[in-house]
Amino acid sequence: MNDNNTTETTNIFGIRAIIEAIESGSTINKIYLQKGLRGSLFYELDKLIKSNKLTTSMVPVEKLDRLSKRSNHQGAVAQISPVEFYDLETLIEKTINDKKTPLFLLLDQLSDVRNFGAIIRTAECTGVNGIIIQKNGSAPVNAETIKTSAGAAFKIPICKVDHIKDALFLLQASEIKTVAATEKTEDSIFDIDFKQPIAIVMGSEHRGVNPSILKMVDFKAKLPLLGEIASLNVSVACGAFLYETVRQRMS
Repeated sequence: MNDNNTTETTNIFGIRAIIEAIESGSTINKIYLQKGLRGSLFYELDKLIKSNKLTTSMVPVEKLDRLSKRSNHQGAVAQISPVEFYDLETLIEKTINDKKTPLFLLLDQLSDVRNFGAIIRTAECTGVNGIIIQKNGSAPVNAETIKTSAGAAFKIPICKVDHIKDALFLLQASEIKTVAATEKTEDSIFDIDFKQPIAIVMGSEHRGVNPSILKMVDFKAKLPLLGEIASLNVSVACGAFLYETVRQRMS
C-alpha cells in the first residue's frame, strides 16, 4: 500500500514518458490523447494501452495544454494514481488466514468520484476488508476521490480487476457469498444473513447493478423506501448495507 498521504494526482506528459511509466508498472488512471494523433511512437503507446487495457479519452489539444500546464505534451497526458492497488486473490487469502469474517465491497462501474470517495470512507469505518473496482469504466482514485474519502483511500485495500465477473467467481470459489443491492427483487436487506462471509455489490449511479451480474450473485436485496422518490444515492444506500452488516455482526 502507498503510505504517501498526498492528495495530488500526478500528471505525466509526453509519449515516451508515458510508455516508460506503463512499462515500469505505474498505476495509471487515465490517458488523454490528442484527436488525430499519429506516428510510430504513438502506435507503440497505443499497443501498450490496448495490451494493458488502460482507459483513454480522445480530447482537443486545449485540454492537454491545461493538464500539462502548456508543457511539451506531444499530444498525450497520463494521470498516475496516487495509491497502489492490491491483488484480489492475495487479499482474500490474507483475510481468511487472519481469521476475519470476510466483508468485501464490489462497485459495478460506479462513475462519480465523490460517491466513490464517500463509499471508501464508510467502508473503512465499517471494517470492509477490501473494495473491488473494474479497470475500465470505473471512477478513478484521484485527488478528489481521496479528499472526499477523508484520506481513507490510503487505509483500505482497493483492488482492480478486468471485470467484476472475475471478482465474483474468485469470491464465490473462496466460499464468500455475494449480495447485490437492487430494487429488482422482493427480498429486503433485513432478510439477508450478513454474519456469514459476504461481498456486497453496489451498482452505478444511473443503471444500478448490471443484469449479467445480477444473474451471478447468491442474493439480491433492496432497501425499504417509504417516500415518493424511487431510489437513494448510491453512497447512502451502500452505507445502509454496510451498517446493517455491522449491526448483525455486533448483535
